[in-house]
Amino acid sequence: MLVSAASSVSPSDPAELGQDPHTDPRNDPSFVEAFARGLSVIRAFGPGRDHMTLSEIAKLTNLPRATVRRALFTLVALGYASDDGRQFRLTPRILSLGHAYLSSTPLPGLLQPALESVSEMTRESCSASILDGTDIVYVARSATKRIMSVGLNVGSRLPAYCTSMGRVLLAAEPVERQKILLQQSKPTALTDRTVTDPARLLTELAKVRAQGYAYVDQELEIGLRSIAVPVCNTAGAVVAAINISTQASRMDEASIHAKIREALLQAAQSITPSLMA
Repeated sequence: MLVSAASSVSPSDPAELGQDPHTDPRNDPSFVEAFARGLSVIRAFGPGRDHMTLSEIAKLTNLPRATVRRALFTLVALGYASDDGRQFRLTPRILSLGHAYLSSTPLPGLLQPALESVSEMTRESCSASILDGTDIVYVARSATKRIMSVGLNVGSRLPAYCTSMGRVLLAAEPVERQKILLQQSKPTALTDRTVTDPARLLTELAKVRAQGYAYVDQELEIGLRSIAVPVCNTAGAVVAAINISTQASRMDEASIHAKIREALLQAAQSITPSLMA
């Protein structure tokens, strides 16, 4: 079972922003609360929530109905949402917001050829992600088959603490930052194998950092094994992670390390010269 949706959505929450709660950005006079609330309304939509009533959105975002109504009116007026008189849904125009990131950074384009090469070599799906607060966000992907209970595409988010790419990216952070992010993650057991104890997770992150890769065995979803390595720029800073996930019934741990890890490491090394610090 895969659970990634929170009970409420509020990007003005420091935890959602991946920031220390003690430095709440809402206390800064430059913080625009209305804009943050509008983003919260957009983020309320997701898998299983493609169309909702005003009341449902207000409940999900913990925002007053009047605030949600104004945000929805603005989104509809600008063409980012539509309504049938009762329910609201996002329109394709909302994709332009995500495209703005993809078109403004060279990272996805630099990663994609390497992912396709690894995918062709291993006959497995290969993905790349970056860290965004307590989650990983997929920025490139070469898929050969669907192996998870949910589909993954560019823009998909998963919790960092229980994913191989997430652990690679968390391991690159300073230890104090790791502690903050793990606390904000509120680790939950998604399977009976999921590591949720903060001390154990910190130990695992230290291991990942030392060995240069992360291996996760059915912690995100039963039947799913994954291995990931960091992608570094020319200064040695980790800027992304790439991984391959496979069905446990098709490949055991020894085979993953023997057949997959080296291919990922070589791919990551091939990307580094293009990522100037």
